[in-house]
This record gives sequence, structure tokens and C-alpha cells, in this order.
Amino acid sequence: MQPNTTNWFLRARLKTRQLLLLIALDESRNIHRAAEALNMTQPAASKQLKDLEDMLDVQLFERLPRGMRPTIYGEAMIRHSRMALTSLSHAHDDITALKSGLSGQVSVGAILSPSMTLIPPAIARLKQQAPMLRIEVEVESSNILLEQLQRGSLDFLVARIMDQEDNRNLEYEELSDEPVCMVARVNHPLCHVSNLQLKDIANTGWILPPKGSILRHRVDMMFHKEGLPPPSNVVDTTAILVITSLLQQTDFLHVMPVEVARFYAQVNVLAILPIELPCKMDGFGIITRRLQILSPAAIILQKTIREVAAQIY
Repeated sequence: MQPNTTNWFLRARLKTRQLLLLIALDESRNIHRAAEALNMTQPAASKQLKDLEDMLDVQLFERLPRGMRPTIYGEAMIRHSRMALTSLSHAHDDITALKSGLSGQVSVGAILSPSMTLIPPAIARLKQQAPMLRIEVEVESSNILLEQLQRGSLDFLVARIMDQEDNRNLEYEELSDEPVCMVARVNHPLCHVSNLQLKDIANTGWILPPKGSILRHRVDMMFHKEGLPPPSNVVDTTAILVITSLLQQTDFLHVMPVEVARFYAQVNVLAILPIELPCKMDGFGIITRRLQILSPAAIILQKTIREVAAQIY
């Protein structure tokens, strides 16, 4: 049988016992001790190893005068055997968690907009089903969250895929695009100006993300396309508490995602100015590592996020 056949292990009737034997042989480097560890006879262990080598059409172990040593094929098969058995062990843990009411922990990273408008209602809904579930939320920019995801410190993200990132090992499921709008303090002089244009606000004070960020670049390009210089009287920050506090105390302007602005407008913290901006952020969505096995808690949180996103967006 050719090892590159789709689902070759099903056709070959690969046994869990054979995977355990490979690991025992790797640890003991001796067929007799490996057989003893698995409560098998040595002839039975030898036959299972030969059957596996025959189905793969490669030699997995070198037979030495005093023991055995895995070949490069054996090392590859041992590595995947360990991964498969670990996954099966996790499956049992997941079933146990589900039977006990879905306890455990899930860690999700989110950019600002969904962290305010999408993640909270999703968590509130999920907590009604699984009150013992621990949910950790990390709010950061997409590039920082992607680094944390790659390190394995987050289960998944609700963020943006960055153009410059190496995304070959990431899965992306878009939830929404992210239009932006201009905000200022409540009762700002520009709140009731009709036919407000970019030229009317180019020389005022601004609070913007630092240079090098995607949104700052697009704001600058927005002015360039209108033949205007980008704002020069600028405070650079992404700290939302600093932004909202400074806006309330000055006549500065700020560009933020529409959904976030609506939240602040509803609680009368900020006002959305009557101007349509010809720029927007890229869409955001659920990001996971390719071939990652998610826990039941992470899967259910993702499902809840999709349901809430369908209602919001």
C-alpha cells in the first residue's frame, strides 16, 4: 500500500497498538523490553512492527547487534504517533469537561472594535450555558495578538490578518469589515456644521494612532488624496482611556471604528461628527492556527461569537 494514499491508515487498518509499540521502541531501543512494556510477546511485537513497515514500504528501525535505532522514517512516524496519541488523550479530557458542564479555560485575543461590541455579548451568552468556564480576553493590536497566537498563549483571535505576516499556518474566517468615523466631545462646535469637509478640519488638533500603524497611514492618505497636508497638531496614542478623556477636555478630533463610536455616542461620552470618511480598516475575523485542535470551550466560544456577529453586523 502506498503511504501517500488519502487516509492510508484507514485502508491499512493501522492499530493504536502499533503506535504505542513505536513509542515503546523509541524509549527502550529494544524489542524485548518494548514488548514487555506493552504486555506483548516478542514475536507479536516483531510481527506488528513488520506489518507497519510493510504497509509503509520503508524500514522504521535499524536492527543492531544490541538493540534497535529509528531510521529517518521511523523518527517521522514516532513523532506523528506521539501527536496522535496526545490528541486522543486530549479528546478524553474534552469529553470529561463536557460531561461536567463545560469547565476549563479559553483564551481569546481581540482588537478594540470587537472587544467592545462583539466579545462581551458573546461571553454573556456563553456564561449562561457554562458559568464555570474561565474566559480570558486579551485586547491588543493585531500584530501583537498574532505573535501571541503563534506562541500558543491564545486559543484564537478576533482580529485582522496583516498583509506583511506569514499567514501560511493561519486560518481566517471574516466576520465583518470595519468602517471608521470621526468623533469629538459632546457639543463640539463641529457637531452641527452642515456639509462638513476634510478641508474644514485639516488644521485642527487630532488624536491618532502612531505613525507606522495602518489606520494612521490611511488617515494621512485620505488627506493627501484631497490635496491637503496630513494633520500636524497630533497626539499619538492608542490608549482608549487617554483618547476619551482628552477628547472630553479639548476640541481635538479622533478617528475610530463606527461600532466603537456608536457605543460611546449611546452613553453620551462622545459625538459622531456629520462627515463621511473615504477610508476604512480591513475586515476582521476569527483567526486560528492551521491544524490546531481547539478545546470544546474554544469551539463553543467561536460558535457563540459567530452567532452574535451575525446579529450585530
